[in-house]
Amino acid sequence: MTGAQKKKIRRIMIAAPKSGSGKTTITCGLLQIFKENGEDISSCKCGPDYIDPMFHRQVLGVPSRNLDTFFTGEEGTRKLFLKDRREDELVVMEGVMGLYDGLGGIREEGSSYHLAKVTQTPILLVVDAKGMGRSVIPLIAGFLAYDKAHLIRGVIFNRMSAAYYEILKPLAEDELGIAVLGYFPENKDLQIASRHLGLCMPGELEDLQGQIRMTAERLRETADISKLLQIAEEAEPLEEETVVEDSVETSEAIRPRIAVARDEAFCFYYEENLRLLEQAGAEPVYFSPLHDRNLPENIHGLLLGGGYPELYAGQLSENDAMRTAIRKAVTDGLPTVAECGGFLYLHTTLTDREGHSYPMAGVLPGKCFDTGHLVRFGYIELEENSGHFMPRGSRIRAHEFHYYDSEDNGADCIATKPSTGRNYPCIHVGESHWYGFPHLYYPSCPEFAERFVENAKKFSKSGKDML
Repeated sequence: MTGAQKKKIRRIMIAAPKSGSGKTTITCGLLQIFKENGEDISSCKCGPDYIDPMFHRQVLGVPSRNLDTFFTGEEGTRKLFLKDRREDELVVMEGVMGLYDGLGGIREEGSSYHLAKVTQTPILLVVDAKGMGRSVIPLIAGFLAYDKAHLIRGVIFNRMSAAYYEILKPLAEDELGIAVLGYFPENKDLQIASRHLGLCMPGELEDLQGQIRMTAERLRETADISKLLQIAEEAEPLEEETVVEDSVETSEAIRPRIAVARDEAFCFYYEENLRLLEQAGAEPVYFSPLHDRNLPENIHGLLLGGGYPELYAGQLSENDAMRTAIRKAVTDGLPTVAECGGFLYLHTTLTDREGHSYPMAGVLPGKCFDTGHLVRFGYIELEENSGHFMPRGSRIRAHEFHYYDSEDNGADCIATKPSTGRNYPCIHVGESHWYGFPHLYYPSCPEFAERFVENAKKFSKSGKDML
């Protein structure tokens, strides 16, 4: 049974002309302010990046999810945005790259602007004014001219002095006809550290929560928070389709337990992927390849996600008991999916940038190694040759970003770049295993999750539970 209703969700997107403009700093500061004010808040990250939502959840204690118009399409993105939303909830979206940068850097699809259009979300443009004077005005004018949906509702200047802001604000508002909502002064103590995957892990920053509290305190002094809230409140209500779904009863006797690696080394998971596994009947059971000595008891599947195993290679190699347990379980037929960092872990050895080699799980022959450069980056669509995890002819959408490479990346799938049409072979696939670099997004092909869980059920019925 279906119906439709209008839902009022306060929302605003923090976007910028380019990467490195201060989106994350401003987003975290605003989330902290709203949290301190007692608002019912949550956040979203535009695009496939895992790390910003981890910051929002772990450091700020704010619920966060990824929204990606390439992964889920326009209608799917709207549904995902509205899923489980509460009336009058305040949602802060963080953009990705430059506002208009989508697939291949040349298409609107996948861009922050596309997401804002799809969800009818007003935009706050963060402009890095370091080294600029009046030139910021024509820069902003160009972005406004490109904004055919008239979503940019305000501007905030980053790395600007108080004295110059007082001069520029009235000039910019007069020439641009848009609200200038504040500025954030340059302060190296309040910069969030970065590295090759965009942002570093929350636990690696000293007193990050203290930095964010100071950022929020400064923003309260330099930005018009009440005006920003007003803009968020003016966001149009969105129509939500209500669907009453038939409940699916899953017998506890055949509810497969899938061991999910989750620790400092393996931490990249889309929450929607884990939800789909549960909806398909699985029970995720979390464990740590770093700290545990063995796999969880009575498991019927294994999921090794991405992360930073290269940073913990020494500790992973020293945990010989876990490496042995995983090698035995996988070679004994335990259904297994390994992505990126998890794929690295299954190799015989991992060689880091300094040339040090570390023994890994030894499921795959050969080694993986740091190339010193970005090997693959961006969106892809994957088509499997064998039909084990997906129906023949169907595709699953994914994202790649890795500096490491393997002596054998597999050839059981064809990856196609949607921006160029270029394709290449990759992935090791068998009846019950899938190993490779791409980070998959299961909702783009739900059959993947369903077949993974079905394999785990078959393994359970075979009586081969891993004890």
